[in-house]
Amino acid sequence: MAFLLTTGMAKAVAGDILPEAQPVAPNTWAWIGPYGGPTPENRGFRMNLGFVVGAEAVAVIDSGYGPDMAAEMLHRIRSHTDLPVRYVINTNSQAHRFMGNPVFREQGAAIIAAKDAVERMQSDGTAFARAIERTLELPAGHVQAPAAPDVLVETHKTLDLGAGVTLTIENVGNTHTDGSLAVHVAPDNVVFAGDVLYGGRLLAVLPVGSMSGWIEAFDRLASEYGDALFIPGHGKPGSIEEFQHPTRDYLASLMDHMDAAVEAGTDMQSAINDFDASRWEGLADFDALAPRNANIAYQESERRIFGF
Repeated sequence: MAFLLTTGMAKAVAGDILPEAQPVAPNTWAWIGPYGGPTPENRGFRMNLGFVVGAEAVAVIDSGYGPDMAAEMLHRIRSHTDLPVRYVINTNSQAHRFMGNPVFREQGAAIIAAKDAVERMQSDGTAFARAIERTLELPAGHVQAPAAPDVLVETHKTLDLGAGVTLTIENVGNTHTDGSLAVHVAPDNVVFAGDVLYGGRLLAVLPVGSMSGWIEAFDRLASEYGDALFIPGHGKPGSIEEFQHPTRDYLASLMDHMDAAVEAGTDMQSAINDFDASRWEGLADFDALAPRNANIAYQESERRIFGF
């Protein structure tokens, strides 16, 4: 069934965008998305999202790819609890992480994001809205750019949802994008890692990100929460070791190769052609992402080594 629109916001009455959320721990649920890009057929659902329920309130991890998805998230949450959704945590500045914010803000939720993510969220919000409309074949004006987040996390922040259910939000820096957040749920010992972790599909290196920062963030999560269950931005939940190959090993190999090529004066195309990515060919979206990743990685190595 479809969504009704009231005062510009999508209201969930029923829906077919999302499956039922999966319980991953006593207080924690997650929607585990398929691979691939957003299409009219998948309605933009191709990422992981989640929510945590305490005795007093609910916290949502990422608000989805626009108002329709966010409205359905809220509808699905209401099948588990009537407690207020008090917080929405945007793990980064990608459109599928925050473009559903207005739906939850209308319900009274405070929007939380990393301090370093806000500039892109605000500058690119309108462009993201138009891109969602084009991609999902929605009417013009259906998606609105969200207002600025309410709470900015510079280093870390703790939320208390009641009865001992707490969230520790860590700003892990510039990774897939600048201003990436990871969220540890206690006592469940679950970490929503956002796009710091990829499993099952090739990660995407972006011009607004940092390979070196990404590797540092991976190592930080492994050190601080090594025994936790990790929910990646894309892929199935698992231990930190399960993300070593598709995330850290790939980033380190790509960065080391491009750094060496730049220092040796190798031209970009030769450096791209010489990178052996065969160990990651089995990951979903490899053909679409591998050439672009190598191109962006070379440029990042140039900026880091030569300072431009």
